[in-house]
Amino acid sequence: MAQDKPSDKKQSGTARVLGSASAGICEIAVFHPVDTISKRLMSNHGRITSVSQLNSIIFREHAKEALGKRLFTLFPGLGYAACYKILQRVYKYGGQPFANEFLTKNFKDTYESWFGAKTGKALLSASAGSLIGIGEVVLLPLDVLKIKRQTNPEAFRGRGVLRIFRDEGFGLYRGWGWTAARNAPGSFALFGGNSFAKEYIFGLSDYSSATWVQNFVTSIFGASASLIVSAPLDVIKTRIQNRNFDNPESGMTILKNMAKNEGITSFFKGLTPKLLTTGPKLVFSFALAQTLIPAFDKLMK
Repeated sequence: MAQDKPSDKKQSGTARVLGSASAGICEIAVFHPVDTISKRLMSNHGRITSVSQLNSIIFREHAKEALGKRLFTLFPGLGYAACYKILQRVYKYGGQPFANEFLTKNFKDTYESWFGAKTGKALLSASAGSLIGIGEVVLLPLDVLKIKRQTNPEAFRGRGVLRIFRDEGFGLYRGWGWTAARNAPGSFALFGGNSFAKEYIFGLSDYSSATWVQNFVTSIFGASASLIVSAPLDVIKTRIQNRNFDNPESGMTILKNMAKNEGITSFFKGLTPKLLTTGPKLVFSFALAQTLIPAFDKLMK
């Protein structure tokens, strides 16, 4: 009787937390200014026709200051961003393996009978990512505060974090449905693209045995697929979140106004800079987490 192909090795929960948290810390340290630029471009409603206009959109009221001073203005909301990003990466990169193990234990035979062993395994990983992505809405308030600090700081009006949580309450979950709708296919594509690349490009039966280079290459496939699939819903989500607290607007209203006034291409605003900027950020953190989690697991044995 033929033996089954070796499956993924299981890392400890501590290793998953440490590896994904370390990836989140490195990501925020390197890429927060890039994220600020991306969010400001997505929040811009008009067409960009000149370099000076682009400069004004990115640096706002600091557009005419020296370059050094302008660059420091790209770090608004760093505290929110650090808290959100580290929790998000721990939840997403550290949580997906648990979801994957649950689905594999209960639905492996079904997936393999429908799609075959290799494709079924990759789709299990993608499905686990999608479930984790939907649950990510729990962290939405921190994402809302980060985006408002980056794109609409006047919304705070001198209020601190605790005051905002007290005043706004569940209003901080505004746009949760659109966020879940974005995260489900986005996370499916992220983990699915990564897994398909490991299966069909590198022929890995144990995903955790991938080298840094292999993780980096497969993360490019996953990150690119994720950003393209989630782009339209991400633009709507960002516009919901960057408005003043006292001037909310529903996602459907934003969708209709965008289609009417800005055209279909507006749903992909910021996609090119996102692929060029957020893409490397996602590739970097995803590849780093996949490399560090097994490394921490070995260190603790």
